[in-house]
Amino acid sequence: MSNAPVQNILEAGRWIDAQGWCPATGGNFSERVGSNEARITASGRHKGRLEAADLLRVDLDGRVLGSDLTPSAETLLHCCLYRLDAQIGAVLHTHSVNSTVLSRLTAGDSLQIEGFEMQKALRGNHTHDEAIDIALFDNTQDMQALAAEVQARWSQAPLSWGLLVRGHGLYAWGRDMSEARRHLEALEFLFACIMDMKRLGARI
Repeated sequence: MSNAPVQNILEAGRWIDAQGWCPATGGNFSERVGSNEARITASGRHKGRLEAADLLRVDLDGRVLGSDLTPSAETLLHCCLYRLDAQIGAVLHTHSVNSTVLSRLTAGDSLQIEGFEMQKALRGNHTHDEAIDIALFDNTQDMQALAAEVQARWSQAPLSWGLLVRGHGLYAWGRDMSEARRHLEALEFLFACIMDMKRLGARI
């Protein structure tokens, strides 16, 4: 089996840590391998100091394959996303200040973003003129319940690029790790812009 998913996750971890988007041991990253398996970070690992031994294999029901490592609590949500969309190839879950605070300041079940050129970095979005929605879910320690809520929302309309969990952080995804990283970076930029506008008293 190729080591590319392992290297992709290790490199993403170092990059994300350098941005300050995953303090302490928060967050988790994964990449799909084949049709029914993923590599994912184990629980309690600092994302800027990941090694190959800190990753484990899971099937898309979240069952650990051939490892004694403990999977992250959010593994079930990663697996849910892979099952919902066969085109999702990588998922990055981060705990940045901007995504966490903005998720708590936003009422309702989505964050609407419009008027920013950076929206064009998100696959399928070609203009700053159209509003985009990032789905927002209430936080819970029950990952099965959260996965069920995501699945229920998805059945109404597929989610694009990422989702926010209130007071928790961002899940961003893409067709491969490169696209997941681009979506993550674009969304974090957009969140930072919105937060700065709020600090300046703009009505948005």
